[in-house]
Amino acid sequence: MAEQTPAHTPSPQPDLNRNRLPTLFEVLSRRTLPPVDLFSFYIYMRDQQRSVDYLDFWLDVAQHMSLCRHYVRELRRSVLVGTPDPERASRRSSAMLEGLGDMTHPAAGPSMYATEKERDQDAQMSAFLREDRPGMQDSPQSSTDRRQRPSPSMSTPRDFTDSNSPAHTVARQDIRASAEKILYTYLLPGAEREITLPGSITQDVTTAIEEYGRDDPEVFDVAKDYVFQAMERDAFPGFLRMKALGNLIPPTLIMRLIIGLLSMFGAFWAAFILVFLDSSRRTRLWIILPFTVGVYNLASYQYSLDPVLALIGLSEYTPFNFSRVREPYVRKLLSRRAFVVLAVTVLVDASLCILFIFVPGKRL
Repeated sequence: MAEQTPAHTPSPQPDLNRNRLPTLFEVLSRRTLPPVDLFSFYIYMRDQQRSVDYLDFWLDVAQHMSLCRHYVRELRRSVLVGTPDPERASRRSSAMLEGLGDMTHPAAGPSMYATEKERDQDAQMSAFLREDRPGMQDSPQSSTDRRQRPSPSMSTPRDFTDSNSPAHTVARQDIRASAEKILYTYLLPGAEREITLPGSITQDVTTAIEEYGRDDPEVFDVAKDYVFQAMERDAFPGFLRMKALGNLIPPTLIMRLIIGLLSMFGAFWAAFILVFLDSSRRTRLWIILPFTVGVYNLASYQYSLDPVLALIGLSEYTPFNFSRVREPYVRKLLSRRAFVVLAVTVLVDASLCILFIFVPGKRL
């Protein structure tokens, strides 16, 4: 039988017709565009939320799932073409592999978002990996020895690609190493990037990996879902407020507040001096400049939005670094808010300027 072409996991495609704000699952699945894409969320979790380890944990578990799917797809393909690798798939497991299907779901997400078919396939895959694991005879002592293995550090933004599936052949020990890396990096007490989870969840995962030798994706399901719900509840609403309703980050907003207050102080100081010196109205016209700068910056601080940048389609993700707003619904939302901010700015600025330009002067 001729060898079949490998089936790859399809890359997630952004939904350009979405007429609403995206969900956290859509962001993590790489189905959104800047400024509400995964890279922007990573920067937000790192710089604003200070809890990027939770996002890294979730992404590593999703990558572990993709690694397992890739491994099982390769085994299934070898069984279907009639040339199974005896070191990787036994005859007993061939029937299980054939019943798994193509396993072409685009992304590994939380259990609540999986379809019934995906849940069944993932459950069958985990069952197969539990039967197939080579470490069933590992002793607790050998697991304790493996704990001393150093874990890699990941403190910079990841190389976010369209697909989690590895392009190379996956060996069974790769899956074991991936599960151990997640355990030793995030879950064990005193780990390099330990995240806070309920003790029962951490204990269950540790026991399953170290004592029972498990490395199937189901071992992380409870922890992954807990972290997803925590991010959805505590971090994601703030991310949407900052990136979908505004286009400035907190350090820039503080700078806008300082500039606005200084400009308003200078504008009022100059305006009162010109009034009490009984200067001409033509001379008083110059106070338009500091009032405009002050009102514009204070309005930008109040709404977390620079209206000019919003209208030209730019959003700030680090200080003085901007990305193009490509998410259609977010761009429309920011444009509407930009017109509101401009209207407020013009109204307040005009009121102050008219007051101090046309008020009768009186020389003291």
